[in-house]
Amino acid sequence: MSKNSVSSGERSIGTVAIRWHGGSLELLDQRLLPDEEHWITLEGASGVAQCIRDMVVRGAPAIGISAAYGVALAARHAGGGDWKAEIKQAIRELAAARPTAVNLFWALQEMEREFACCHSLDEAVKRLATTAVRIHEEDLAANLAMADNALEHMAAEKPFSVLTHCNTGALATGGYGTALGVIRRLHEAKLLKDVYADETRPWLQGSRLTAWELSRDGIPVTLNADGAAAAIMAAGKVRWVIVGADRITANGDVANKIGTYSLAVLARHHKVGFMVVAPSSTVDMSLESGKDIPIEEREGSELRQVRGMSIAPAGVKVFNPVFDVTPASLIDVIVTEKGVVSTPNLTGMRSLFR
Repeated sequence: MSKNSVSSGERSIGTVAIRWHGGSLELLDQRLLPDEEHWITLEGASGVAQCIRDMVVRGAPAIGISAAYGVALAARHAGGGDWKAEIKQAIRELAAARPTAVNLFWALQEMEREFACCHSLDEAVKRLATTAVRIHEEDLAANLAMADNALEHMAAEKPFSVLTHCNTGALATGGYGTALGVIRRLHEAKLLKDVYADETRPWLQGSRLTAWELSRDGIPVTLNADGAAAAIMAAGKVRWVIVGADRITANGDVANKIGTYSLAVLARHHKVGFMVVAPSSTVDMSLESGKDIPIEEREGSELRQVRGMSIAPAGVKVFNPVFDVTPASLIDVIVTEKGVVSTPNLTGMRSLFR
């Protein structure tokens, strides 16, 4: 894979952020974008876990893919003594990296299932690497399917504009994207007028990543402050708000980047469609509702500073949740590769995700 935009058939899958070389993993350091494209080479699971914690790699699907490759690296570089214990420890370390995105745990469960069938270290090396590659390839295929499902649901005849939050593109996935995958598909179908991209405080994934990714791929994008979303909707500038998800519960509640809940409230008030796009690996049917989702909180310096520059008093208290929960009652449609759940609720979710 190349760090440049690559194609799948006639579709550009976007800028690849994860490169697997068999004995090593390369991750595009997304903390440095858009100023610098720097790749970090990793040869062990601990390094992968650290990159997940430090947000070198981010986006629920990309976190899961990276963790799967981390397990494969743990097998490849196991000492050969108690190799099973080494791999199990690597899985535990990767699972502890971040708490909210369920794709991380789903991917590790897939790797554990494969690991349980291995009777030798050589077998583990081969089988775990093959499984990690499969997880990566299946994510890309799911993104392409989700985009088609969303386009069919929208049934649009004329170009329109959308608003999105955070980054859900090729950088956050195995390629193409979830919410941004739908936007790519709209652009390919000549149905996209413009994308309004929330800057997405405090990590600025919208301005640093989404605006960079879309402009790099020739997709029209307008960057806006998060607080401008209400004015954009009030002016009738967008037909849909399209976002991704880090975890979706059995009743259709959605955990996503902080600020998503307020967008859903605004969208409902202004009669703008609200669409969540995520692979089925993001759906956690073991959790009854959003109140059961663990919400990660990060340190206050992320709000007090931007790249080391103070923008708030050093001692001020900070509330810094990474995610919020959007109730299913505010969501018009959840789109996955398995199908679409309109006006999501427990019955609709169960019918698609038994």
